[in-house]
Amino acid sequence: MTTKLPAAVRDRALQIAHHEMGHYVVARALGFATGGVTLTVTMDLRHQGGASITLTRPIASMEAMKEHLEARMMVLLAGAMAQTLPSKPSAKRVDKVKAIAILKGEQGAEQDYAKVRELQHLLRNIVYPDTDPASTERIAAQLKAMTDQVWLRTQTVVEMLADTIAELAGVLVDGMAIVEQWGRPADTYEVVYTGPMLERLRVVQAIASLGVWSDGVGDVIQGLE
Repeated sequence: MTTKLPAAVRDRALQIAHHEMGHYVVARALGFATGGVTLTVTMDLRHQGGASITLTRPIASMEAMKEHLEARMMVLLAGAMAQTLPSKPSAKRVDKVKAIAILKGEQGAEQDYAKVRELQHLLRNIVYPDTDPASTERIAAQLKAMTDQVWLRTQTVVEMLADTIAELAGVLVDGMAIVEQWGRPADTYEVVYTGPMLERLRVVQAIASLGVWSDGVGDVIQGLE
């Protein structure tokens, strides 16, 4: 871990690096093309991050469309889940309560959640094309079941790839440097890892393709209705 960053800045940077690398790693595992990852943290702990993911992919059937929508939702959920992974190497469990709070806007991931909610409705419309719009209770139950299923699949993938996410988050934070600003004190640390830079890393090359699974729903996850 880098020693150039103040402790509070480093801690915030690691949280956001885990978030962005959660998006990045899960996207690669699910077959999306990926680009660069960026991270900026100021001395007063404001932050900005991004992971470039290419959404263009062949969709030649309705089944492929459903798989694409589910995979995209998993990528969106993965950031908040990865952000909650504990720092201890032996503990790789997602904190569900914290992840839900992050998605609902407590720490800036409300855009991910808004996209997930729209994609949920689109996927439900495809899976249940004959639904009466007035059947609100049935629609709500279907949406909840689909949400639970995608959540559990995403959690399983994030926890499976926790070591990879943590290693890449560390690489990202280690590369941060303060930005010189003309006329005022420099107060911002940032890093940019381009797509080609990441592709050269062995840990990235080792990310295996997983695909979208079709198993059962499992336990119900509360809080994302």
